[in-house]
Amino acid sequence: MTALERRSSISLALIFALRMLGLFLVLPVFALEARKYPGGDDPALVGLAMGIYGLTQACLQLPLGMASDRFGRKRVIVFGLLVFAAGSLLAALADSLTGLLIGRALQGAGAVSAAVTALLADQTRDGVRTKAMALVGGSIGLMFAIALVAAPALTSLVGLSGLFGLTCALALAGIAVVLWVVPPEPVQHADAPRGRAADAWKHPDLLRLNLGVFVLHTVQMSMWVAVPALIVQAGLPKSEHWHIYLPAVVLSFVAMGGLFSMERRGRLRAALLTAITLVLVVQVALGLLFASGSTPSLTVMGVVLFVFFCGFNALEATQPSLVSRMAPANLRGAALGSYNTLQSLGLFAGGALGGALIKFLGAPGLFGVTATLCALWLLITWPLRPIGRTEARTEGKSAPH
Repeated sequence: MTALERRSSISLALIFALRMLGLFLVLPVFALEARKYPGGDDPALVGLAMGIYGLTQACLQLPLGMASDRFGRKRVIVFGLLVFAAGSLLAALADSLTGLLIGRALQGAGAVSAAVTALLADQTRDGVRTKAMALVGGSIGLMFAIALVAAPALTSLVGLSGLFGLTCALALAGIAVVLWVVPPEPVQHADAPRGRAADAWKHPDLLRLNLGVFVLHTVQMSMWVAVPALIVQAGLPKSEHWHIYLPAVVLSFVAMGGLFSMERRGRLRAALLTAITLVLVVQVALGLLFASGSTPSLTVMGVVLFVFFCGFNALEATQPSLVSRMAPANLRGAALGSYNTLQSLGLFAGGALGGALIKFLGAPGLFGVTATLCALWLLITWPLRPIGRTEARTEGKSAPH
């Protein structure tokens, strides 16, 4: 990476980290703390208040991604972070569950993921973009691990309203990073052709990647309906689950070096298919563990989660990197907006699907369905246009846009 690429990658990863830390701090405690608000005795309303963020985010990823193509990435990112901060402040001041719901919905309306990843793609060469995307993914994974450890202690000190206040402050800090740390965005010529959102849905390989991120996050959310119970069976109480999550996440990032090696050799497609296979193997393994009826050891669960996070983190780096490569420059924001929309819809669908499958089919049935989804995903992704070694070398020598 050049100095400019490192600065861009680190600063944009920091924006993701600041935003996601606020979100992750709330998630582990929201369902319990929301019950203390007027209206909190309605489980359906509590679930809606928790999940409404993903729904409004899914609705606005594509419009804001397209807006970043037309009006500039930084303007859209600042606008989205302001909306996110306003939603956080509204939730911090809420005195009822309805107020929390409205605040969470407004938080989701600040959907800047597409604009941030599009700017990262604008400022990095194709040959190093997966590494840049992995840095973003790593920052998100690290924030998740920190939140699991810090959320209970912070909640006891400042309560749920204090966590939302902290989230607002972190969003404002993200705006400062955009304005004063992120390198200037490339100049777009006024006569440059404007892309249409419909064009982003006509590209078969972009459709494969959109389907892939939908399945990935559907599977992720579905499996977490059952995995905590399996860890409890293995002998680890809920309050200490981070003891197994944190090492698995950290070690999986160490294993990411193999992904970068494959990218340098022009084998990014092979890395993508390998990562999908790892997620598939984990679904089969979890299904067998539940079906056996025996209590797994913590070591077995640690290995299974390590393999899952290896596949998950690799996919979180390779898929958006491939989207940014395959989409024309004037469609990059729209393409990444579509991608992030399917990601958000996958999170929403995964929670609903996981709950329904556990209720009607049990854990073995749940993992049978997620394994089938992964197998279909692997089959559909197989024809993805390969990025050969010669192409990778050429991309690696091209200058940033």
